[in-house]
Amino acid sequence: MKRSTKRRTLAVTSAFLLALAAGCGTESGGSDADDDTGSAAGFTPPDLPMKEEMGDMEGEVNILAWPGYAEDGSTDAAVDWVTPFEEETGCQANVKYFGTSDEAVSLMKTGEYDVVSASGDASLRMIAAGDVAPVNVDLVENYVDVYDYLKDRDWNSVDGQMYGVPHGYGANLLMWRTDLVESAPTSWSVVFEGGSEYAGKVTAYDSPIYIADAAMYLMETQPDLGIEHPYSLDEDQLAAAVDLLKKQKENVGEYWSDYLKEVQAFTTGDSVVGTTWQVIANVAQGEGVPVDVVLPEEGATGWSDTWMVGADSPNTNCAYAWMNHIISPEANAAVAEYFGEAPSNAKACDIASEGHCETFHAGDEEYASKLWYWTTPIEQCLDGRTDVKCTDYGDWTQAWTEVKG
Repeated sequence: MKRSTKRRTLAVTSAFLLALAAGCGTESGGSDADDDTGSAAGFTPPDLPMKEEMGDMEGEVNILAWPGYAEDGSTDAAVDWVTPFEEETGCQANVKYFGTSDEAVSLMKTGEYDVVSASGDASLRMIAAGDVAPVNVDLVENYVDVYDYLKDRDWNSVDGQMYGVPHGYGANLLMWRTDLVESAPTSWSVVFEGGSEYAGKVTAYDSPIYIADAAMYLMETQPDLGIEHPYSLDEDQLAAAVDLLKKQKENVGEYWSDYLKEVQAFTTGDSVVGTTWQVIANVAQGEGVPVDVVLPEEGATGWSDTWMVGADSPNTNCAYAWMNHIISPEANAAVAEYFGEAPSNAKACDIASEGHCETFHAGDEEYASKLWYWTTPIEQCLDGRTDVKCTDYGDWTQAWTEVKG
């Protein structure tokens, strides 16, 4: 049965979105915005075995997930894709939610979890540490229906070897008050270069990963900097992004990480233009706030999450069964609507509520090609350079502290 868009929007509770804001944003997925789907240059993962064949189900699976990714009906009786999995496989799903990717990385080191929904700036850390194993996608029946442009990307593969299955994705968009911003913006310049016109009413995402938004803008507007990948910045390029963000800060009224506060700020007019998510715009519009969103001409950052298997999992059959289930058309459509994102399985759009896939641009490869999905910055330059050392997430965290002062 299809859920209505209104029901889905209301189902996205404040607790869930707060967790998404606290974690996904600070550490969620990342990508290459062109057709080059190669893995991280120079990145050599530990040599771990890959599952070769399916066997008997072990009876349980320990799932580490973002809130909203493994609903069993306890939050809302109408929202349940865990129970059908348990009934079909005989695998008891033991679910633990995490609030940030840092927490997920730490928990995966315990070896207590069989499968994890990893965001892009967590996935490479897990791979490098040997905490997740390469995934044999031939054992995941529904993988064939996953959009090709989500496969073999910087955040979910290394040298062509997949380390998980894509779950869902979305863009970080530009939102504005249509009654207070004179003309509809088409460029991120409105928050980076023209912010003085809205001094004190510009809003930006509160996370070190937001540095990539500035880097992406500089990549298009200052080509002499040589930025080819917004998550692959040498020291000079990072410094340029920091300078731009410091300039922007003069006009920022609030950095947001709480979705409710962003909705409230746009409701009162304390914020009139800045970065957002489609699901937040939907909530604001549903409350009568006159806002609109756009994917700017420079493109945007975004997220694409991946289900990965623990390297020491004793329940790999149930783990693979879970991955296959969660990207099945039925489950993938349900979680995408509840979470507020595009599903990864093309067939999910045949089941999702009318208009959902259009709203979130599911299956729109041209749209997806304009997105740079969150990816962990690492010393090995993701753009292929080997003559310099790129800055890592620790450098970005320090730089973000410098930006905010």
